[in-house]
Amino acid sequence: MPLSKPQAILFDNDGVLADSEVIHVQCERELLAEIGLDYAYEDYMSRFVGMPTPAFLSALAVDHEARLDAPFPEDFHDRLKARVWPRIDAELQPLPGIPDLLDAFDGAMAVASSAHLFRLRHKLTLTGMLDWFEPHIYSADMVEHRKPAPDLFLHAAAQLGVAPEHCLVIEDSVNGVKAGRAAGMQVIGFTGGGHADTGLGARLEAAGAHAVVAGHGEVRGLLGS
Repeated sequence: MPLSKPQAILFDNDGVLADSEVIHVQCERELLAEIGLDYAYEDYMSRFVGMPTPAFLSALAVDHEARLDAPFPEDFHDRLKARVWPRIDAELQPLPGIPDLLDAFDGAMAVASSAHLFRLRHKLTLTGMLDWFEPHIYSADMVEHRKPAPDLFLHAAAQLGVAPEHCLVIEDSVNGVKAGRAAGMQVIGFTGGGHADTGLGARLEAAGAHAVVAGHGEVRGLLGS
């Protein structure tokens, strides 16, 4: 579907700006395997990526009870954070092509992420992108309902002073695509992150993405930049 040139781009962070989702997924699957929960990669990606943390932990607890007939470890989330964040600090990189896209686009830009604000800002600092977006860095902490509700994208658009129909969302998760569409925005599904499995593009398209791209150079092409 052809895209009209937007007045603003709203970027998800994990898996779109920063190649962090691959680290999160690796750590999650490793720790889950250690406690007896093994998932096929594509099944795991289609079920859990983009899910809010409380819902993610709740779903894991249900699986753990059903498969192992035992309560889910209460310290799982703390153990996961202790495993993830040293790797984020040591390994996190921006996705290729981001500087060129940001330089080429002459409209407004914001980050709109489900991550907690202090974690979001930390990742943007690690990847050298904080100054690109400051002060337009928005977290689900700031709104009542998380993705797939449209609240976060509508909040970001309001702060930028751009009508939703003139905004473009770039997202790598089904919930993110649904949130962008619910906000009345154009949405590009992004499959360029290191975590992307072979079915991601089809899931994003099925969720309503107007276009699916494998890299930020393709975004520039769609926008005519």
